[in-house]
Amino acid sequence: MADLSDAKTALHHYLQGVREDLIWKLDGLSEREARMPRTATGTNLLGILKHCLNVEAGYFGPTFGRDFPSPEELVPMSAFDDDPQADWYARADETKDGLIGLYRRVATFADQTIEQLPLDAPGQVPWWRPGGQDVSLHRIIIHVTCDLARHAGHADILREQHDAAVGLARGNTNIPPDYDWPAYVSRLTKLAESFG
Repeated sequence: MADLSDAKTALHHYLQGVREDLIWKLDGLSEREARMPRTATGTNLLGILKHCLNVEAGYFGPTFGRDFPSPEELVPMSAFDDDPQADWYARADETKDGLIGLYRRVATFADQTIEQLPLDAPGQVPWWRPGGQDVSLHRIIIHVTCDLARHAGHADILREQHDAAVGLARGNTNIPPDYDWPAYVSRLTKLAESFG
């Protein structure tokens, strides 16, 4: 177990945990199931993962003067001129396993930035508004962890809608065992309808 009394170690630990949660939500899904839009705006599990890997590559790369070794695998900023959703879906030539592998390599790249720099290391986010681009590594770790955690929550709900797979993490669902979910949903539905 990491020494979570150290601020940098604790921040890094939680970032790594959220990454694993995102990847876990794709376990056992076919290419079709991973790509299937599950909201009115097209949100899908593989698209969430692709978005998050591009977020990490940007914030832990150019923000701190580093370039990902194979930038052609990432969504270039110019792609957003043609399609503002360019990083929210897997193209036909991308695969679930390929994007998971890419995310693991991006994570290693991001981890190197975190390990090599102190928390107060200065950076500059090129795509933020002028006057607000200056950041520290500390701020970026928090920013990215919050962004990824939000998307992990999206992934939780999409996966539950798909096949009722729920849980906090591998090996720890944090869900009461043998709970009567239909009765619970019925009770909540009646409560909501009472406000009719």
